[in-house]
Amino acid sequence: LQWSSPPEAIERLKSQEIWFAPPQFYELCRLCNFPSLRELHKFSSDRALEGCERWMPVMLTASDGNVQLLPGDELYPEDPDYTGEKKIVMSTDKKLEDLMKEGSVFHRVVIKNINNLAIYVNIQAKYKHTNPLMINTDCSDYNSKL
Repeated sequence: LQWSSPPEAIERLKSQEIWFAPPQFYELCRLCNFPSLRELHKFSSDRALEGCERWMPVMLTASDGNVQLLPGDELYPEDPDYTGEKKIVMSTDKKLEDLMKEGSVFHRVVIKNINNLAIYVNIQAKYKHTNPLMINTDCSDYNSKL
């Protein structure tokens, strides 16, 4: 085990030293908003009574990768299959790049391969939460010091 700050963990994912699932990538990108532990603590204390939202990502398979759609994204289904009982499969013959060019309201994790992830969010987070930084593992641009 090795301690890594959120940006360091993302760099280690990028260099394929480690792997973590898209939900953990999403949360690490959220943590990158806070340059210090003090600021993270202040944020969590300030919004502690605001509430939280529970949601389930919905997978969309594209011709060259996958997209985890999250609530608020324009492609997120009205009635998601939370239990898997409906056996709904969302897929398209489009490429990831085309899905991004055609869209305008994003809350998604784009997965080109297990070490190439990107976050796209342009919706307002609920309950005074913070959106994750939009990070693409193809390039680095974040300033957290956690």
